[in-house]
Amino acid sequence: MKSWIEKSLFGAVLFLLVIQLFPSKTTNPAVDSSRTIHSTLSVDPAVAATLTRACNDCHSNQTVWPWYSRVAPASWLVVSDVNRARKELNFSEWKLLSPERQKRILPEICKEVAEGEMPTPAYLLIHRQAKLSRAEIDAVCDWAHSAGVAPTEQASNIE
Repeated sequence: MKSWIEKSLFGAVLFLLVIQLFPSKTTNPAVDSSRTIHSTLSVDPAVAATLTRACNDCHSNQTVWPWYSRVAPASWLVVSDVNRARKELNFSEWKLLSPERQKRILPEICKEVAEGEMPTPAYLLIHRQAKLSRAEIDAVCDWAHSAGVAPTEQASNIE
């Protein structure tokens, strides 16, 4: 007779196999370059590289889906997180935001990276290359604050 440990282990393996029949849909909608943040704002190349490395997997339509995003139950969490993040901020759909919303989001980007809320600690556990240095945080904040100022406001700030 099998022990309860063997039965439990068999049940767990069977459960993991069965849930693979319910995959999450990993999607990358088409990117229209005229709607991206890069088509609307001037993004310093170093900041663009930082945003690509640390933000794009969740906040763009250019997600690089890791192998575990195809294995339930991890896939359910990953797809849910990406969908939620894209809904909050999607650099691929930047131009669809109102100018007022764009202007409000830029300081929020700075605040989130400066406070260590973005990239999220959970994301950084697996994606260590997304960790931002102090210099990168400063560059993102400098960019976010200057990009949120309209050209006429920039001219008046110089005087």
